[in-house]
Amino acid sequence: MNLNVMIKPPLSLTKLTASSLTFHCKFSKTNMHSSFSARARATPTVQNVPELTPEEMERVCEQTFQRYTSVSGLAKRKGKGVAIVWFRNDLRVLDNEALFRAWVSSEAILPVYCVDPTLFGTTHFFGMPKTGALRAQFIIESLTDLKRNLVKRGLDLMIQHGKPEEIIPSLAKAFKAHTVYAHKETCSEEVKVEKMVTRNLLEFVPPISGELGNEPRSTNATKLELIWGGTMYHIDDLPFDCESLPDVYTQFRKSVESKSRIRNCIRLPASLGPPPEVGEWGCVPQVTELGLQSEKVSKGMKFMGGESAALGRVHDYFWKKDLLKVYKVTRNGMLGPDYSTKFSPWLASGCLSPRFIYEEVKRYEKERQSNDSTYWVLFELIWRDYFRFLSIKQGNLLFHAGGPRKVDINWSQDQTMFDAWRRGQTGYPLIDANMKELASTGFMSNRGRQIVCSFLVRDMGIDWRMGAEWFETCLLDYDPCSNYGNWTYGAGVGNDPREDRYFSIPKQAQNYDPEGEFVAYWLPELRALPREKRHSPGMMYLKPIVALKHGYTKKTGDSKMAFASRRAKPEDNRRKGQGDRRTY
Repeated sequence: MNLNVMIKPPLSLTKLTASSLTFHCKFSKTNMHSSFSARARATPTVQNVPELTPEEMERVCEQTFQRYTSVSGLAKRKGKGVAIVWFRNDLRVLDNEALFRAWVSSEAILPVYCVDPTLFGTTHFFGMPKTGALRAQFIIESLTDLKRNLVKRGLDLMIQHGKPEEIIPSLAKAFKAHTVYAHKETCSEEVKVEKMVTRNLLEFVPPISGELGNEPRSTNATKLELIWGGTMYHIDDLPFDCESLPDVYTQFRKSVESKSRIRNCIRLPASLGPPPEVGEWGCVPQVTELGLQSEKVSKGMKFMGGESAALGRVHDYFWKKDLLKVYKVTRNGMLGPDYSTKFSPWLASGCLSPRFIYEEVKRYEKERQSNDSTYWVLFELIWRDYFRFLSIKQGNLLFHAGGPRKVDINWSQDQTMFDAWRRGQTGYPLIDANMKELASTGFMSNRGRQIVCSFLVRDMGIDWRMGAEWFETCLLDYDPCSNYGNWTYGAGVGNDPREDRYFSIPKQAQNYDPEGEFVAYWLPELRALPREKRHSPGMMYLKPIVALKHGYTKKTGDSKMAFASRRAKPEDNRRKGQGDRRTY
């Protein structure tokens, strides 16, 4: 989306619209990029996200927990026996309904995380690693932090290595648990595991005091209770069922905004204990124990895993740096930690609740200001919700070459071409810089993701699933719904054909990296070139692997040719109101 936003004087708004910004300072494309570049040059080689000291993070975390801890008004704890909380992609204490329901229904809670070897296997179609080392390290940090936060509240976290469908029923039997609580997932691999856990739990019937013994065997079996908790809007509050979900995002958004409400965050008691008596809780693994080689971020952004870091980032971006008020203007940046919220890695792992973000946005609007930028963070979270609900409607079509619309396209699977894209060796600096950032940090800007996707499928003609699976390997913020949902849209096989669009590399470079600072950062061999040459370096850089379908070619290398030929559905002419498909 174009960054050259017209700024209007402050308004009194009853309804936020895309044209009614209420900033007190003026931003332009040029001075915004120069400020990003100056920060990038001035900051250390590695930029920690969040940029808080450990002491600051600890203070923010404890203050946030205090705000969401209630000593009155909670349901009384009347339950008996043991309940298990099976942590999956919900590695947090705050606003965790599974944890709260377990507390209410039991005398003791056993929190469990299964280090599932399936997650460290290979992808379905092209055999890439399902989880790369950087995301594995992020998960490890998140587990360490979850364990620490649970211990502070009278519990602990049991770490078990193996398949959940074997471990959870075994623990239910060993601890005579009456219920296993977990958050519901939507895609086929995760749903299959849920079904196997349920089936295996039926084989164990915990004893019930005073039982007559004439009940059917399955009546008193340990139950798996799946709870919806990964979206801002609850699935039960939608104005339609998922099978009737609109095929167009704007229709979905307008419907939920007008007809649905966002539930409050779950409040927790000060203490969640006690746990049952446990002999060995297990240890959080090292990356090498997962069959991976340890990797360290040596350049760019280094994200810290865990709920404490997630809450610290919200505080840092919203309150300390006061950047929420300019989010809509800066969100299409590429360089540095602060052009966008960077919440997505913590959202994907469940370290951060989208409802918590919603409540913080509303608190910010009340205490500081409300404008298009504050609304736009919620707008992007609704996109994330949409992809989650859409995955239920589309099922495995989300992963098929023809996508939800079953489009018949003869995709190439040329491995040499794909490897050039994957390694950042295409000969196009904007593509290569983005791919090197992904491999080095596990993150890529929303703008970058759209550009490299368009290049892979439009200019190279490569099967989009190869790109999606590589993103699955690398991204810290990988989740199947958003990742494959975005790739189907980018490849033109998504459920809304209006999202079929081409991204012109020269135009994208001109709009979003006009000084060439982003490409010079990730491709230092280009820094010595004049800024106007960094995106079209000619013989000073790699020979382009393919000619662009629309833009300068390897023959001319002239960025002025970018606008001579445009696709029928260019990126900048997309239908108004659709917005970006991001959570980044």
